[in-house]
Amino acid sequence: MASSTPCTCGHHQAPVTEHFLLPEVFWTLIQTALPAPTEKRKPGRPRMEDRQAMTAIFYVLRTGCQWKALPRCFGAASTVHDRFQAWRAAGVFAKIWTAALQYYDDLDGIDWDWQSLDGAMTKAPLGGKRYRAQSHRSREVGHETQSADRWDGGAVGRDGRRCQCERLQIGRGDLGGVGHRAA
Repeated sequence: MASSTPCTCGHHQAPVTEHFLLPEVFWTLIQTALPAPTEKRKPGRPRMEDRQAMTAIFYVLRTGCQWKALPRCFGAASTVHDRFQAWRAAGVFAKIWTAALQYYDDLDGIDWDWQSLDGAMTKAPLGGKRYRAQSHRSREVGHETQSADRWDGGAVGRDGRRCQCERLQIGRGDLGGVGHRAA
């Protein structure tokens, strides 16, 4: 995959525009954080280039798309996801974050005296059946009253909806008790 021109995958998707590709300055910063590639134990396809894999990972992170929705021009989604998992376990992204902060600090300067943190606090759901909130209702079935807006039978069409003749009769009240409670 060329880094200077947009790539086209030809799989009925729009071409990936150039702003999704990694700039050269950023790539040189990233390369220092990547581990050395491991030797392949089995014959098969050649290893995907690290730059192509990292570009695909950043595409998923920037767009929020699912791994399986990754444009094919980035390579196989499973390969990209495997590389992401391996690099995450190796701490590559923490190293990139640290290097990027250092780069920005050298370039523009970071005011380390002032920092901000944002977050959201929500109630965590109870996990599992053991800790689930208990219902105060009876578990017996049969004595509950049915809601007035529930329909309990009658003629149903192929699409699962009431037949036209029955819908017209409901308003008149002359169903004759077929599938409905008497009014």
